[in-house]
Amino acid sequence: MLPELKFAHIKAKLPIIQGGMAVRVATCRLAAAVANEGAIGVIAGTGLSVQRLREEIQRARKMTSGYLGVNVLFAASQFAQLVKTAMVEKIDFIVSGAGFSRDIFAWGKELNVPVLSMVASARVARLAEKLGAAAVVVEGKEAGGHLGTDRSVFELLPEVLEAVEIPVIAAGGIMNGEDIAKALGMGANGVQMATRFVASEECEANVKFKEKYLHSMPEDSVLIDSPVGLPGRAIRNQFTERLKNGERLETRECRNCLKNCSHRFCILDALEKAVDGDVENGLVFSGEFFHRIKEILPVRKIIEQLVSEYEQYRCKRSGTQ
Repeated sequence: MLPELKFAHIKAKLPIIQGGMAVRVATCRLAAAVANEGAIGVIAGTGLSVQRLREEIQRARKMTSGYLGVNVLFAASQFAQLVKTAMVEKIDFIVSGAGFSRDIFAWGKELNVPVLSMVASARVARLAEKLGAAAVVVEGKEAGGHLGTDRSVFELLPEVLEAVEIPVIAAGGIMNGEDIAKALGMGANGVQMATRFVASEECEANVKFKEKYLHSMPEDSVLIDSPVGLPGRAIRNQFTERLKNGERLETRECRNCLKNCSHRFCILDALEKAVDGDVENGLVFSGEFFHRIKEILPVRKIIEQLVSEYEQYRCKRSGTQ
């Protein structure tokens, strides 16, 4: 049996956190569906207006009584407003990455909302624990979206586990029950899975976006230089090829979505295009092992498969059937 995941006031039946994928990939419908299965759902706040995030949280609360979090990119210009809005709405926890905020811990303490920090090193994990993080999510190079390291999660995990006493969540390339078993077997308290939940019926991304995951090849996992100032992992398409060729993709109108931006292209526009179905001229962020996904399924079926795969792997390792 999969163990529970406990941190702060949270005691989830399954040690699985659904990753907060922006823009508009991880919405209330997906997060609530995951929470309803005993795992933990996460709404991506990055790229949303304050009012839209408030509405997403309120809608999700009507869909589930399970645990819900909100993920906000530290690099987002509205980082503080979005985080505080989620906290005021009494979200169960906040998780943040692509940079490190010290202020977020004070806000969390003031509003009694736990904070999880995305980390890519033992040093940052120790700092997060010192400042009051309820848990850390150690994310390896296998993850989709913005990356803070070129090292595997399974290489980083032992170092982070040794560095902190708070719960540690493994993220990046976790795709099936065997991956979950491996992470937990190394000492992780849980896992975060994002890419695996894109190909779900409850994910509100355009079907062409989901099918891009199903029909691309393993070698189509590529790294791009994001305007955020970090590398990003995506699926190869016309857009990433233009970036590779050194083209500067001009933006018609800057929406000031980032605190600091290289202006090589508009990441908000690129992500919105892709999630709306233009998967050749938009940016399709994805974890490295997206090709392991074979079909679009309901969240309930995905969770059932993960639990079954975990148990089968454990039985195989123990020599029982």
